[in-house]
Amino acid sequence: MHQSPMSSDDVIAFVSARSRWSPLRQESAQFWRSGAIVVREDGVWALDRTHEVVRSARKAVRNRVSEIRRWAATRPDTVAMEAHRQRIERERTAHARELAAMRRVLVHAFPATRPRAVALVDVGAREATTFLGDEIRPALQRLSEYDIIGAVSVRVLLRELGVDPGERRLAELGPPQKTLQLNRRGRTLRITTALLVQGSCGISRPFGNERTMREYLRSGAHTKLRRRLEADAKSLYALYQYGRLHGCVRLRWGFLDEMLPAPWVHRNESTLHHLLKEAHERRLALEVVVGSAPGWADPWARARRAVVATDAWHSPSLLADEQGYEIPRADVQLARLLDGPRENR
Repeated sequence: MHQSPMSSDDVIAFVSARSRWSPLRQESAQFWRSGAIVVREDGVWALDRTHEVVRSARKAVRNRVSEIRRWAATRPDTVAMEAHRQRIERERTAHARELAAMRRVLVHAFPATRPRAVALVDVGAREATTFLGDEIRPALQRLSEYDIIGAVSVRVLLRELGVDPGERRLAELGPPQKTLQLNRRGRTLRITTALLVQGSCGISRPFGNERTMREYLRSGAHTKLRRRLEADAKSLYALYQYGRLHGCVRLRWGFLDEMLPAPWVHRNESTLHHLLKEAHERRLALEVVVGSAPGWADPWARARRAVVATDAWHSPSLLADEQGYEIPRADVQLARLLDGPRENR
């Protein structure tokens, strides 16, 4: 601390300029008991340089400075470290662009063994198409047009369909773990894809009843079967997109509300975390869809404006709406940058 008496505002400004983690506040003086700092009647803070606490602190600082100087030569060059970090970030960004450009398709079939109905969802075009019986084989030839194929139990399903994925990437949409222990007595929750769709996307009935769908097949109710199969595929699409946005999926059951890693998301893909960081750096607002999965026909119909705020550690990890209320990140279904600077708040 400066040796001459200073006003409390000057002291706080002096310390804050040198450490953004300082807890020093105006009210801090109420809790001082050592007597090393005296608060005068005019509000000025004066340091008692003869106090034992002050002498001890100064000795500790000198020792710390001496230690830093002694070991300075062995520490990495901060300039070189920053250059290395920037290079890694450039490589990640370039790879993220390559991944984003890949054509992706999701496959959903019924029944799971010896399928007689298949739905394909073109992720980029946001198009879902169903195929029954003899339509399936020609439709599966379209898979050669894609770089990434996603499905629940994707390898098993492709074998059932007689599809060789070759060098294509496979995205497993099944649960990243099968069970979760709920208590010390060993009670466990079986994690299903339906449970993850419900928790992540807010779709209460993500998949059709198997018995009902078998009845559609038996009775030849093909229109109903197509409609239900397409709805199931769209539920998988919502889960897939939620995972891409967050890098994880949400498990909600009773008192549980946890995030599980999405195995189909590459670590270099851009997620909401990267989007928040970019928006903060460029001082841009975001457009977000919050709550349940967006509608299929117009996914941005419920979009609203949001701004990025920093948390207690100065990390751009918070979202707020135009009224200043925080938007829980886990509730975000879609997000994109808005052109033009955000409003200062």
